[in-house]
Amino acid sequence: MRFIGEVPAHDLTYSDVFLVPSRSDVVSRLDVSLAPNDGTGATIPLVSANMNSVTGPRLAAALARRGGLGVLPQDMPLQELDAAIRWVKDQPVLWDTPLSFSPKAQVADVLAVLPAVPDHGVVIMDDEEYVGSIEAARLSTALPDAALGDLLRGSQASLDADGIETGRKAFDLMVEADLNFCAVLRRGKAVGSLSRRGALRSTLYAPATDGDGRLIVAAAIGVNGDVESKARALAAAGVDVLVVDTAHGHQESMIRALSKVSDLDLGIPIVAGNVVSAVGVADLVDAGANIIKVGVGPGAMCTTRMMTAVGRPQFSAVLEAAAEASEQGAHVWADGGIRYPRDVALALAAGASSAMVGSWFAGTIEGPGQLRSDSQGRLFKESWGMASTKAVRERFGRLDAYELARKTLFAEGISSSKIYLDPERPSIEDLLDMITSGVRSSFTYAGARSIAEFHDRAIVGVQSAAGYEEGKALPVSW
Repeated sequence: MRFIGEVPAHDLTYSDVFLVPSRSDVVSRLDVSLAPNDGTGATIPLVSANMNSVTGPRLAAALARRGGLGVLPQDMPLQELDAAIRWVKDQPVLWDTPLSFSPKAQVADVLAVLPAVPDHGVVIMDDEEYVGSIEAARLSTALPDAALGDLLRGSQASLDADGIETGRKAFDLMVEADLNFCAVLRRGKAVGSLSRRGALRSTLYAPATDGDGRLIVAAAIGVNGDVESKARALAAAGVDVLVVDTAHGHQESMIRALSKVSDLDLGIPIVAGNVVSAVGVADLVDAGANIIKVGVGPGAMCTTRMMTAVGRPQFSAVLEAAAEASEQGAHVWADGGIRYPRDVALALAAGASSAMVGSWFAGTIEGPGQLRSDSQGRLFKESWGMASTKAVRERFGRLDAYELARKTLFAEGISSSKIYLDPERPSIEDLLDMITSGVRSSFTYAGARSIAEFHDRAIVGVQSAAGYEEGKALPVSW
């Protein structure tokens, strides 16, 4: 990457910079590979943040199915983490995880976890017997207390798992049968579900899988306590990437914990962070990290910079950290500050192998938590910072009242925020379509076919606030 004109003396955010188009012979966005090649097995450069309100097993599986990597948070009890990892490993790769309900369940039960939108649906199971499937969009006209079994008229259509070995085959069969959503059966048992758009996506994305063909998943641990035992347990459960995480990654407790985990020789990539400087990267790589998380303060739920003045504008932090990591034979993840597809492209231009996304993914169907609606009927999910009072209470809930009060006294971050579902893109897969489409186009403008080529060829300019505003589309009502 190089700057057009003089290299600025001050640090830069993503909003401060733009990409300059170059002469290109890349004809199609589909000629571009977005694989990070950082040892994780991901095929697109997107990682979901290890936040309780962002990554649960359902989102991790959906993300891996399209090539990304979900990081389960360290606040989950070890038994729950173990179960979540094994659950992701058990999920189908070629089709979606079925969202199952009994015939007696009511429409309101479904709408608490799935809005009435196209390209989604539920599978109705009576114990383990397949009964039928219902498109979610049909529920918009049903009474909240209606039993799902009463809505099944003519909804028993399905696909045979053994007959849809490719996404194109599944898509053609669904078009032929005029199906937008259906169950996937094997020997009469429901093993998945599929929408027509999901079948199409499976022809465009390469799933992120392990050596046994199962979906990949990462998990985080903190730097305190018996980190060795926890790391061994997560590796035994089948985790593919281990993240050693703390807000201030450039400290002695991180280096000690990281060294202990590295000495276990678990045979999986180790991620550590967060830092914002070259020296921070060098110290964590020396302690055993393969990938460094970069970012202090740019997250939507983070108040660190306003509370402490600590942090660094994210584009410059990634640029410096990635240069040092490259010298050390390591990689970086750009963690925080991602609000538009352009920000992902700029993180990759600066040298990141992947961008980590938090709140943006929290407001999706697959994100943890139930759907809620505000006074205007708009759907949202709750999100919160990992250093907030809410997070601290969950993390240290077993302490006595006095010790818990001491912990919460110094909490930072937003404890509750409404993250609204985008009506046009309610699913994480909808967001992935938008993000990867934008990033692929960025590559074609630079004449790059891979992340490495993009970093090498990217030309970046510095812009004013007015320049940034100029790049935004005008409101529809103008």
